[in-house]
Amino acid sequence: MERGTLMGKITVIGLGAGTLDQLPFGIYKMLTSNERIFLRTKHHPVIDELIDELTDIRTFDEEYEKIDNFDDVYKVIVQQLIHEAKIQKRIIYAVPGHPLVAEKTVQLLLEKEKNGEIEVEIKGGQSFLDSMFTSLKIDPIEGFQLVDAQELNRHELQYRHHIIISQVYDQMMASEVKLTLMEDLPYDYNVYIVTAAGSSQEKIQEVPLYELDHNVTLDNLTSVYVPPVKDDQILYHQFSTLRSVIAELRGPNGCPWDKKQTHQSLKKYLIEECYELLEAIDSDDIDHFVEELGDVLLQIMLHAQIGEDNGLFSIDEVINELTSKMIRRHPHVFGDVDVKTSEEVVQNWEQIKKGEKGDKKDSLLDDVAKSLPALSKAYHYQKKAAKVGFDWPDVQDAWKKVFEEIKEFEKEIHASENEKVQLQKEFGDMLFALVNIGRFYGIEPEEALTMTNHKFYQRFSYIEEMARKMSKKLQDMTLEEMDQYWEKAKDFEGETL
Repeated sequence: MERGTLMGKITVIGLGAGTLDQLPFGIYKMLTSNERIFLRTKHHPVIDELIDELTDIRTFDEEYEKIDNFDDVYKVIVQQLIHEAKIQKRIIYAVPGHPLVAEKTVQLLLEKEKNGEIEVEIKGGQSFLDSMFTSLKIDPIEGFQLVDAQELNRHELQYRHHIIISQVYDQMMASEVKLTLMEDLPYDYNVYIVTAAGSSQEKIQEVPLYELDHNVTLDNLTSVYVPPVKDDQILYHQFSTLRSVIAELRGPNGCPWDKKQTHQSLKKYLIEECYELLEAIDSDDIDHFVEELGDVLLQIMLHAQIGEDNGLFSIDEVINELTSKMIRRHPHVFGDVDVKTSEEVVQNWEQIKKGEKGDKKDSLLDDVAKSLPALSKAYHYQKKAAKVGFDWPDVQDAWKKVFEEIKEFEKEIHASENEKVQLQKEFGDMLFALVNIGRFYGIEPEEALTMTNHKFYQRFSYIEEMARKMSKKLQDMTLEEMDQYWEKAKDFEGETL
C-alpha cells in the first residue's frame, strides 16, 4: 500500500500569475476534472474565467474574514486540508502563482510532510515573478530579492539589488512597508506598485515612496518593486558602506596617511577620541555626541581593517566575538536563567567570565586593563578587591584612612624636602585613599576629575574674557581681582563663555 494512501495525499497545483492562456494544459485538466478542488482564494483571473467549468470547489476566503492574523489563517487552512486529505485519501489544492513561490500554506504543508503527517505532491504553475520581471523589464541576474510584506525586516533588505515586496494586500500593509523603507530611503524615492502582473488586469504605478499608501487600490495580487539604489550617498548610514569606505582608504589608491597607520600608531588617537566622547556626553549636545561616537567607531574600523589587511582578523570576527559574548553572558535574556535584580546579573556575569578565563590569570586584579589611567585603575582595583572582602566595612573607616594619609604626606614634606620620589609615593597614597571614598559613593574618579577640569576651564576662560574686555593682561591682574571674576563665573555655569 502506498504511503499517501495511508495518511492522505495533497496535490498542490499553481494557478499561475496571469490568465487562462498561460495555464499549462495539465493543470487545466486537473482543475476541470470531476474532483473537488480546494482553493486558497477564488480571487484569481484563472478562476474568474473557469468558474462555469468548475464543478466542485471549496474556497478558504471565509477564513480571511473570520481571522485577523494571516499566520493563523494559514494554519487553519493547513489543518483543514490535512483533515480532508485523511478522509478522502487524495485532494487537490490550488494556489495563486507557483506553489513554491511566496506561498506560506505550501511551506506549512511541506513541514507537515517532514513530520510524517501527510504526503504532498507539487504540480507547477507559472510564478508571478516571471510576469513581474517581464512587466518591469528587469533582469534578476543583476541582483534580486523577494520578500514577504508581512515579514519585512529593514536590516535584511539589499537596496543595491532589485527588491520585490509581495502580498501588499491593503492600505495598512502598504503603510507599514512605506514606513519601513523610509527608515533607509528618501521620502521621495520612486517605487512601483504592480497589481496582477501578466494578466489582462495588470496595472503598474510609479509613485514617490511617501505616497505608497495614498489613494492606491491594493489587493492580494499587489506587489511593490523597489529599484536598486544607484546614489551611494543614500546608503551612507549603512554599516556595509562605512566598511567599504574604510577599506578604500586603506587600499592601493587610498589615503597615504591611512595606509601607513598601525595598531601602535593609532593608540593615541583612540584614547583622544574616547575622552572627546566623554566630553560630548557631559556637554549634553546630541549633535556633538553623534559626531564623537562616530570618531570612536572610526578608530575601531581602522584597527579592524588593519587586522584584515595583515590577514589576522576582520571586523566580522570582532562582531562575532562580541555577539557570542553578549548571548553567553546574558543567560537570563537568551537562556532560561532567572534573575530578579541587577546585582544578580553582575554576579552571573562575573561567574561566567571567570569560567571562560579558567586559570589563565595569576591575580584577580589582572581583569583590570593595564592601559587605564591611574585614577580609574585605582578605582577598579579597589572594586575587585572589595568583591572578595578586602574593604573597609564602613565609609567612616575610609575617611580615617584619608586623614591618616594626609598627615603622612605632611610629615614627609617636613622630613625630606628633597626626596621627591618619597613625596610622590605619599601623595599617591593620599590620592588612592580619596579614590576609595569616591568608590563608597559610586563616583568614578576619572569622570569626576574630568567634570572639575571642564569647570575650571569654563571659569578660567571667563577671567580671561573679562581681562580682554578691560584691555588687561592676566599677569597684571591681582589675585583678588581674578578671584572675584572666578566667583562671578559660577553664575554662568554650563553656558558657553
